[in-house]
Amino acid sequence: MAGKRDYYDVLGVSKDATDTEIKKAFRSLARQHHPDKNPGDDESEKRFKEVQEAYAVLSDMDERRKYDIFGHDQPGGSPFGPGGFQGINISIDDIFGGGIESIFGQLFSGTRGTRRGRGQDLLVRHEIPFEAAMEGLEDEIEIDVLRVCTK
Repeated sequence: MAGKRDYYDVLGVSKDATDTEIKKAFRSLARQHHPDKNPGDDESEKRFKEVQEAYAVLSDMDERRKYDIFGHDQPGGSPFGPGGFQGINISIDDIFGGGIESIFGQLFSGTRGTRRGRGQDLLVRHEIPFEAAMEGLEDEIEIDVLRVCTK
């Protein structure tokens, strides 16, 4: 992928940096380039997103191992799915405070798409006369549901 900087360079750490060093570099750069601290600065916002992306990969042991082997050209495309890295919402409190757990929660929450889970209810509007409803009408209806074939 042309144009992408090396994630280690983005965070300013060596390739053999420890998890603690990576986290420290991320927090420092995120604090420096956070949009709340630099309102209206597009370059700083771009850098903030770049720092987030680098940290998301290098802080995950499995993704870091893949990145070390393949770089940005990982087999199967981006580790962030077809839409690429979308960023995460980090408040200034998360950077300065102990709210790092919520950062991980947003990173790994699995927001790849909205698909109805197995057994979820469908909402169907079905009109019945008021009197019938008052009498406890039981009515069977047939619902056609479009499903994507898995084969």
